[in-house]
Amino acid sequence: MPYTKRRRLVTSAVAIALGATALAACGSGSGDSETESGPVSLTYWTWAPGMDKVVDLWNKGPGKKDQITVTVKKQASGDALVTKILTAHKAGKAPDLVQAEYQALPTLVSNDALADISKNVGDAKDRFADGVWQQTTLGTDAVYAVPQDIGPMMFYYREDLFKEYGLTVPTTWDEFAQTARKLKKAAPDKDLTTFSANDSGLFAGLAQQAGAKWWTTSGDQWKVSINDAATQKVAKFWGGLVKEGAIDNQPMYTPAWNKALNTGKQIAWVSAVWAPGTLTTAAPGTKGKWAMAPLPQWSANENRTGSWGGSSTAVTTDSKHQEAAAKFASWLNTDSDALNALAKESGIYPAAKNAQTSGAFLKPPAYFSNQADFYSKAADIAETTAPSAWGPNVNIAYTTFKDAFGAAAKNKSDFGAALDKMQDDTVTDMKKQGFEVAE
Repeated sequence: MPYTKRRRLVTSAVAIALGATALAACGSGSGDSETESGPVSLTYWTWAPGMDKVVDLWNKGPGKKDQITVTVKKQASGDALVTKILTAHKAGKAPDLVQAEYQALPTLVSNDALADISKNVGDAKDRFADGVWQQTTLGTDAVYAVPQDIGPMMFYYREDLFKEYGLTVPTTWDEFAQTARKLKKAAPDKDLTTFSANDSGLFAGLAQQAGAKWWTTSGDQWKVSINDAATQKVAKFWGGLVKEGAIDNQPMYTPAWNKALNTGKQIAWVSAVWAPGTLTTAAPGTKGKWAMAPLPQWSANENRTGSWGGSSTAVTTDSKHQEAAAKFASWLNTDSDALNALAKESGIYPAAKNAQTSGAFLKPPAYFSNQADFYSKAADIAETTAPSAWGPNVNIAYTTFKDAFGAAAKNKSDFGAALDKMQDDTVTDMKKQGFEVAE
């Protein structure tokens, strides 16, 4: 199949994950590798810390029995790894397995870099929430990866300061705005939170919760709707709070932000399940003073969250041992011993439902020792993760977000215009790459 034709068909299938009828994937990497016999050596590119210790369990246990040995090669994460994978794939030398963020899967699939391993891991589906598994199928009958970790979003707040200022934990975004205003009136030197233009993943997750559909298809064409009604609602909401001064407009993950959390200048944070680790470093002086609650909803009868972060384990089309690689990927992300080791050594929050309230997650994070039900509540929230899918140039959309929304947040100007810029740049780039984009 010619590359351009493959790109059009596969990327169309990717966007179908946003709600249209599922289609069978097109192309190579169908998971039809021959049954392995004799010793097999696999290479796994990953950025997760401590992964070599986790893989040792395989090499000394199931892998040894099956004569399958896995070697870990530590890599950088994000766009750097995607670029390295694609470069290696063009030379036919990609590793057998790669750790891939969910938003990177469409890019890798459209470049024919990932194998369909559905015949080898399809029975793992029930281990994961539907909204999580869907991200690795791209809305098709194929399976391009096994979910590893997820980042369901939730609301964190200073329990002591909420009580001091008579604030109620918001259950809707309208209540969230009212809470921000009430705090600002009672304590002008404090902010409920900040809008951080450095964090495109946070904004994407908020849009996901609101029902955004950034990439869809129309026939054989892509349709890009980053400035759809749902995302406009999110942008208008946060832009309005910034413009009126009800919340701060400074980026997160800076010394100033750390200080604001540690001193109580900012008393809440819209984040994800991995937040305790960040707070431990950013605000060590407030340990035991925070609590976690579900993300506010756009209407009182809704119950869903967005996702900020998460990755999967994929098998490449270059692997000569796809069946063996898929067997390892499934073990790594479904076996109880492997999942406990991933939690301990790599600090991940597992995508597998059975692991979210067992092993390392029987007790709350030390930072949240005051909230005994932290992980049981987190598991309930994770189950409500809204479906999502990504397009083939998420990196461009994210880069434009940081530039356009960064300027808008700093100047307290129109977030809608920044969203339009994000839309335009994404469409322009897709056309430049040769994708068919509907006007």
